[in-house]
Amino acid sequence: MEIEYKSRGLEKVCTNALEAEKKHGKNMAAKIHQRIDEITAADSVEMLVHFRIGGCHILKGDRKKQYAMVLIHPYRLVFELKGNEVQIVRVIEIIDYH
Repeated sequence: MEIEYKSRGLEKVCTNALEAEKKHGKNMAAKIHQRIDEITAADSVEMLVHFRIGGCHILKGDRKKQYAMVLIHPYRLVFELKGNEVQIVRVIEIIDYH
């Protein structure tokens, strides 16, 4: 799948290991990049959810139509689907929403 990002800063963290390490630490940076690789390799969001790749799950309530993948507890990589025909994911944030 293709990936877009909500902000340039978020894109830097998700695509640059040094930037991710500076902001989130070594272990978290490794997990963020693992999740981005899993999204890129997947054929669809449905595949991520069905096989629970990276703990991918659909969110509810105020975050309806968003998905999350587990990083280092309690943090999640939150994204949404962009468009209907071509699978493009838009990464929204890295957050502890609990």
